[in-house]
Amino acid sequence: MLYQRSSALFKAAQKVIPGGVNSPVRAFKAVGGTPLFVQKAKGAYLFDEDGNRLIDYISSWGPLILGHAFEPVIEAVKQQADLGTSYGMPTALETQLAALAVELVPHIDQIRMVNSGTEACMSAVRLARGFTGREKLIKFAGCYHGHSDAFLIQAGSGAVTFGAPSSPGVTQGTAKDTLLADYNKLESVAHHFDQHPEQIAAIIVEPVAGNMGCILPQKGFLEGLRSLCDQHGALLIFDEVMTGFRLAPGGAQARLGVRADIATFGKVLGGGLPVGAFAAREEIMAYLAPLGPVYQAGTLSGNPLAMAAGYTLLHHLKTHPEVFKRLDQKTATLHQGMADLLDQKGLPYQINRLGSMLSLHFTDQPVIDFKTATAGNNETFKRYFHGMLDRGVYLPPSAFESYFLNDALSEADIAHALEAFNGWLSSF
Repeated sequence: MLYQRSSALFKAAQKVIPGGVNSPVRAFKAVGGTPLFVQKAKGAYLFDEDGNRLIDYISSWGPLILGHAFEPVIEAVKQQADLGTSYGMPTALETQLAALAVELVPHIDQIRMVNSGTEACMSAVRLARGFTGREKLIKFAGCYHGHSDAFLIQAGSGAVTFGAPSSPGVTQGTAKDTLLADYNKLESVAHHFDQHPEQIAAIIVEPVAGNMGCILPQKGFLEGLRSLCDQHGALLIFDEVMTGFRLAPGGAQARLGVRADIATFGKVLGGGLPVGAFAAREEIMAYLAPLGPVYQAGTLSGNPLAMAAGYTLLHHLKTHPEVFKRLDQKTATLHQGMADLLDQKGLPYQINRLGSMLSLHFTDQPVIDFKTATAGNNETFKRYFHGMLDRGVYLPPSAFESYFLNDALSEADIAHALEAFNGWLSSF
């Protein structure tokens, strides 16, 4: 495929945007080459500035669970835009979306809208600290909760790609209150509670990791975190920015049957528009301003365009639960087809999958945490990414990102991806 227009646009962007992109993973640093510039998208397809059509397996990193430009969502946004794009005042839309989210997600009574997953996670940690009166936070190596200072300690995805697990600009004072544990290793979490009794406010975790590739919680891991929090008076925060309303209408809490004290959301909740949220039981949410002393605010929080898009999408998912069964089946078909072809080729690999999240790692050992995720052959992944791109399939441009399938993908699209995969393997 030719990418002359994208190449020219990237050069122009680099003059006025740092690195030419507004989010680092878009720069293709992990895979090499020039990032694609998208002109439009519809259903399961992306159309770049050079006129190439690509089958999309990232779905804007998760939110477009029904595909691009889903007509009811687009119509809802158009109708709201005619009424105004932002007021900085309450709207009925905010209450409607909040009520629907509370109905769908177990163990929450109230939800506060914000503007991004980063903001949601940052606010959730502040709320946990205010509620418990404690300062320390446990996070897991390779889990990414946005770019707030407290989280940039061995973060996944882009931070790994750029070789900066801890970013300059994060103070030692902030870093000392973030305790690092190993995903799927309960003993590393228990150690921190032993070392810092009655000082840990919360554990924050991706219930299914999506920023070191898709990594599933091993049996008993999340249950063990719940038990440790109960034992030590800490709160358990589920970062469901990726998993919320994607793994099930009620997210990971519903699918995996483990209760979180606070849950954060983004992605699907906005129907493709910028949005985030955090939610908990009423006792905890009462600590938020204007009711309580924990301050959090945002002029654009509850933006009416995002609320209209999110309500339309969530209502569709509520009334069409078969979407999740279809997505599971499509992802399973892709998984099995890739595994069969890899077995024939004899390449070492691991495929991790839950629901419509999936990732391929070129390694012969199970990928269960940050250490094992980084053991994969990144050079092979680079060749894989570009081989699939040349054959019309767009995958995450990093080995440390999950695929996100959407319901607009047809059987023919899955077959095309497998045909492209077979073609790449044959040339490997």
